[in-house]
Amino acid sequence: MRWLSLRPLVARYAVATTFLLLVAAGDLTTALLGPQRAAALRLWASTNVANLHQHPMPALVLSAFLVSEAPLAWLVLIPLAMFGANRALGNLRLTVVCIAGHVIGTAVSEGIVAYRVAHGLLPQSFAHILDIGPSYIVVAAIIAAGVFGSWPARAGAAAVLAVLVFVGHIFAGLASLNVAAVGHLTAMVTAAVLAMMLRRAPSAVLAGTTSPDAGVTPAGAARAVPAVVPVAAPADAIWTAQASQDAAQASQEQSGDLPA
Repeated sequence: MRWLSLRPLVARYAVATTFLLLVAAGDLTTALLGPQRAAALRLWASTNVANLHQHPMPALVLSAFLVSEAPLAWLVLIPLAMFGANRALGNLRLTVVCIAGHVIGTAVSEGIVAYRVAHGLLPQSFAHILDIGPSYIVVAAIIAAGVFGSWPARAGAAAVLAVLVFVGHIFAGLASLNVAAVGHLTAMVTAAVLAMMLRRAPSAVLAGTTSPDAGVTPAGAARAVPAVVPVAAPADAIWTAQASQDAAQASQEQSGDLPA
C-alpha cells in the first residue's frame, strides 16, 4: 500500500529519479571494479574523438552515468537541479532538453577538437582525452529549472550552478576552447532554446492527442446540436388530471339518473 501511494510521485519525477539512480549505479559499478578496471571503463565510455568514431552510441549513453571525481557530490547536486526541472517541464520535455544538451554539447565541443587535431592545432593525443560525466545533462536541467521552475526550484538550480562554476570550474579555459567549457556552454544554450520552444508547445501536440480541456474543436467536426428531450410530466400533475377526469365522469352519470 505504501508503494501504491508513492507511485504517482515517482511517475511525476520519473526522469530525475531514473537519472539519479543510474548515476548511483555507475558509482557503485566503478567502485566494485577497482581502480584499474574502472579507469579502463571510463576511458572506453569517454566521448572523445576516437570513441565517437568507433562506438558513438555506447559512449554517448554510458558517459553520462560515469563520474571521474567527487561521486558523492553528484548524488546531491543532481536532485537539486533535476527535480525542480522535472516538475516544471514534465518527463517528456525534460528528457528532450537533457538529451539534446548532452548530445549537442558533446558534438560541438568534440567537433572543435577533431577539427583542431586534423589541422595540426592540437596534438593527436587530444583525440583520446577523458570526457565523461553527467554535467552536460545537469546544466541543461539547471537552465530548465531556472527559467520555468518555482522559486525553490530556481534556488536549488542556482546553488548547483554556483558549485559547478566556482568549485568545479566548468567554464575554465573557455577562451582557449577547452572541451568541458565549450560543452557546458553549448548544453546550456541548447537547453534554453529547447525549453522555451517546448514550453510554448501544447501538451496535446507533444502527446499526439487533443486534450478535452483545450477548448479546440477538431477541423471538420460538426458542433453538437442540443437534442430536444421530452420532459415527463410530474407525478402530482398526472394524479390531479386523473382525479378531475374521474370527478367529471361521476357528475355526468349522476345527472343522467335524475328525472327530467
